[in-house]
Amino acid sequence: MDKLDRINELVDILNEANYSYYLLDSPTITDQEFDKYIRELIELEEEYPEYVREDSPTLRVGGEVAESFSKHTHKIPMMSLSNVFNEEEIREFDSRIKKEGFTPKYVCEAKIDGLSVSLNYEDGVLVSAATRGNGVVGEDITNNVRTIKTVPLKLKKPVSIEVRGEIFMAKKTLKELNMRREANGEVPLQNCRNAAAGSIRQLDSKIAASRKLDTFIYHIPNPLDYGIKTHYEALLYLKELGFKTNDESKLVEDISGILEFIDNIGNKRKSLYYDIDGVVIKVNDIEMQQKLGSTAKYPKWATAYKFPAEEVLTKLEDIIFTVGRTGQVTPNAVLDPVIVMGSTIRRATLHNEDYVISKGLKIGDIVSIRKAGDVIPEVVEAKLDRRTGKEIDFVMATKCPICGSDLEKYKDVVGSFCVNPHCPARKIEALCHFVSRPAMNIDGLGDKLIEDFYNYGYIKKFSDIYKLSNVSKELESLEGFGQKSIDNLLKAIENSKKNSLERLLNAIGISGIGEKTAKVLASIFGSIDALINASYEDLISIRDIGETLTNSILDYFKDKDNLEEIEKLKELGVNTLYKSTIKESDERVLNKRFVITGSFDFMSRDEIKKEIEDRGGLTSNSVSSKTDIVIVGTDPGKKYDEAVRLGIKIWNEEDLKDFLNS
Repeated sequence: MDKLDRINELVDILNEANYSYYLLDSPTITDQEFDKYIRELIELEEEYPEYVREDSPTLRVGGEVAESFSKHTHKIPMMSLSNVFNEEEIREFDSRIKKEGFTPKYVCEAKIDGLSVSLNYEDGVLVSAATRGNGVVGEDITNNVRTIKTVPLKLKKPVSIEVRGEIFMAKKTLKELNMRREANGEVPLQNCRNAAAGSIRQLDSKIAASRKLDTFIYHIPNPLDYGIKTHYEALLYLKELGFKTNDESKLVEDISGILEFIDNIGNKRKSLYYDIDGVVIKVNDIEMQQKLGSTAKYPKWATAYKFPAEEVLTKLEDIIFTVGRTGQVTPNAVLDPVIVMGSTIRRATLHNEDYVISKGLKIGDIVSIRKAGDVIPEVVEAKLDRRTGKEIDFVMATKCPICGSDLEKYKDVVGSFCVNPHCPARKIEALCHFVSRPAMNIDGLGDKLIEDFYNYGYIKKFSDIYKLSNVSKELESLEGFGQKSIDNLLKAIENSKKNSLERLLNAIGISGIGEKTAKVLASIFGSIDALINASYEDLISIRDIGETLTNSILDYFKDKDNLEEIEKLKELGVNTLYKSTIKESDERVLNKRFVITGSFDFMSRDEIKKEIEDRGGLTSNSVSSKTDIVIVGTDPGKKYDEAVRLGIKIWNEEDLKDFLNS
């Protein structure tokens, strides 16, 4: 797998993980895996800045905005925190701050396992409440938040202020709620975090009110505006205003104080009436915080220590195989159901053959299971002293479990693959990708529904999606499908026909083509017909397209079945032209690569980025020899130094203003 393919793979994995975590409240990978992938992605993007995708999670904070709530734009972005997992990483965090010339004191706080919330007050009266969302735009959940008794509707002082904190559900509340649900024949909620997130997203505020949610408020995003000079003072001020703050917080002098706090809170963790999953560590001095600044994703003055995962033992009943969109066949552990950190665990991915062999797993083993980062289950190890001799050796599948085709292995790629393009499992996964948000974005066609429609015979190919109106009567007979839901689905399908070409190119599944590359191709060729007729020389000459992608594109359009499917999509009214968002190309920026660093008084970096891209320029997150221009604001940092070292052209604020005004 080449570097671009790996970057695309990592971005897709991490974005899907963010979507599942923030929108579905159903995490798909462990915190440890997420952190491993994000670190690998950062390293690759620094080495290959030309491959940084517009949707890279390194440029973002968190999740997406749910469609069922109106949007709320945060005046100050809600950033997430970097994670540390041991004493060594805590000391590295402290050392990085001291290297900047500071001698910090810290505030340690219990990390509440809930849902982040922003509360806005005008003259002391609550006017709005919102989730973090993607850090810039969240969900307006004001009506539901008003039902939370610990959220003051009117403050003790008539101030206009934004505060932030966590919505959570108490352990006792979850237990009582699940007793009622079980008595009513409903599925119990798995844990406090998911229960809180699901409750606050109820469209009926009466349901949210019945869930007895709670809050801790712990942050003022602009404390200096209120004469507050330290974070600890901010916590006291929040209490004065009438907010509920967490008593499990402490001002400490140094690293030893941090470690002592972590040890103490860890010992009392189970006795707390709410769930915590770690400790938040923040520089106390506000001016010091501002001087330390932030990365694109995290503040440099704060981090979150995550508690080690809790492990339990259970039996590995079987190992079964599943097939993904790329054809990769993955072994999965079938477990004797066991509760880990409040969740019932029945399955866990075993990733690939090498993973199972390295763990020495056998069917019938007693294995330890943990939820790394308190989220996703993973098999840690087999307990060899518990073996009876009746265990069965693991044997990797040699044939596809769905279509029976022989599996193949690729050089330099871990895993076994079904290469049958007509394999039903691959087709289902491909269809799921086609309708996904980054692709054709057809709301209402989730993975489960795609699988059902495939099995019923309604959807076998991409083009069948646009023929569902022909079987609307049959859909009415399906469980959970009324006329309204059918109408909404057909409307979403119809709307997707209007998408610009780049979404279609991402959707049809050309190997290695993700959102960013699809947009590059769409903007250059303008139509899918022009791309189909492109030569090797046409493609290889494009700045962001290498030999691997060139061959991948050519191979895709050599396939007669692929070409026939594209013709059917055209006939069904699917747009195959690029709808340019570029205002008017400017020779000063056209196809040039920009890096923006520092802060600007008259506009945000995101706004500058959009202005550059709207005029045909390219933007990147890091400086390299391939950078054409670096736009420098106040306190630019190391990117400015690197630009000077490499002799790259630099624009200051006046240069930028002249460009924008010309």
